[in-house]
Amino acid sequence: MLRPRQIQRYCPKCKKHTAQEVERVKKRKASELKKGQRRFRRVTAGYRGFPRPKPEGREKATKRVALRYRCKTCKKATQPAAQRAKKFELKEAA
Repeated sequence: MLRPRQIQRYCPKCKKHTAQEVERVKKRKASELKKGQRRFRRVTAGYRGFPRPKPEGREKATKRVALRYRCKTCKKATQPAAQRAKKFELKEAA
């Protein structure tokens, strides 16, 4: 997927279409305080083994690409749901 660095898009704060900068969002470190992580730590503690079977087979053909759009006028950022793509590249402005 080839995307331009700047795009015309609707800004919910300005309530109109504005020029917005596109940036790729990296996955942040998972919080240790979340319920699932606390459960995982409890299950793996002690002498027990890993709680889930190891995934079999190859890895997925596509990865999720999360994009953040930042409005040039009000500087508000919106992040819609991630899309799947085999290859992702941000095109430089010509």
